[in-house]
Amino acid sequence: MSVTIGTPLQSSAFKVLLLGSGELGKEVVISLQRLGVEVHAADRYDHAPAMQVAHYSYTLNMADAEELKQLIQQVKPHLIIPEIEAIATQVLVDIEQQNIATVIPSAKAVNLTMNREGIRRLAAEELGLPTSAYRFADTLESFRAACDDIGYPNFVKPVMSSSGKGQSRVKSFDEVDAAWEYAQTGGRVNQGTVIVEAQIDFDFEITLLTVRAKNAETGEIETQYCDPIGHRQDSGDYVESWQPQAMTQAALEESKRIANKVTIALGGCGIFGVELFVKGDQVWFSEVSPRPHDTGLVTLASQFQSEFELHARAILGLPVNTTRHSVAASAVIYAGVDDHNLSFSGLNLALANPNTDLRLFGKPEGFKRRRMGVATARAETTDQARELALHTATQVSVQQN
Repeated sequence: MSVTIGTPLQSSAFKVLLLGSGELGKEVVISLQRLGVEVHAADRYDHAPAMQVAHYSYTLNMADAEELKQLIQQVKPHLIIPEIEAIATQVLVDIEQQNIATVIPSAKAVNLTMNREGIRRLAAEELGLPTSAYRFADTLESFRAACDDIGYPNFVKPVMSSSGKGQSRVKSFDEVDAAWEYAQTGGRVNQGTVIVEAQIDFDFEITLLTVRAKNAETGEIETQYCDPIGHRQDSGDYVESWQPQAMTQAALEESKRIANKVTIALGGCGIFGVELFVKGDQVWFSEVSPRPHDTGLVTLASQFQSEFELHARAILGLPVNTTRHSVAASAVIYAGVDDHNLSFSGLNLALANPNTDLRLFGKPEGFKRRRMGVATARAETTDQARELALHTATQVSVQQN
């Protein structure tokens, strides 16, 4: 079956509505526009990164069902791509059921993965995948009991949060109440429920970018995998990533088995960021994002098709190529200050090495721990690539005006 795309800003336009317009969405917009798609970008604040490159942009509270419904009725998109968790997902379920638009990868996937409780129960209880021991709690009393039951140290996360917000490592009962308070204030939407997870003794953690795309000849959905991405986090937030991550063949096969099982259960087409813990040949499922993953920014330097190009192609029903051409790494550039109207200097120094590159996201406001850009680097080994990426990132100086 032939795939047809119209012309942007014309009556034949193929329209995509992006819900959440961060730096990952910005790269998705660029990839879609290269294929002739008309892109509408929405977020809760003006001038978000993806808005700056989309054909149209909208500022609204996407967690408000009425506001979201009105936007969808106004745009009349063919595809809806949720890029963040804080969305009124029941609206998307209704939209999909009424065949008004296709939700990427599916309304079920978005609904389940926006909430850690939904995806953890699917993975562990329905699919029988290996995970850390866990408990859910929605009151301080039940939270205290869950921490004691799981034991120390443990990890506490709001069921709805991202980029480490509201997450903490609890080393003893003395830290329990403070962890509860932090989780309540740090979640995307304050639902009051948290997950308490046992600490796993793992060697490293990976993101296995898993792509569900249609076969060009048969039209059947097939699963493909990018080479595993290693990453380092600080307080639950990605700081650097590299590709490939060395691991045993047995662990790689088990990682693919887990990723295949969970993504088939979620359904639809597109890229999924499957996070896994690895120790020797053992693998545990951690989380899954039904969209490009922040650690996958490294694919801008390592693969023939970045995770953003893979996502764009897959959701449009086009063939994909997950082949890696280089060993590469990425390193985050933080604002370091709470201010807006920032300037970035030292770019010439950062890019002096021909194997380096930068993405500055163009966010209108910075916070000390807000990701404002990323440096990428290619090298002979992952250690060399990591060192070069980190060096590149440190050459960029963020200044207040």
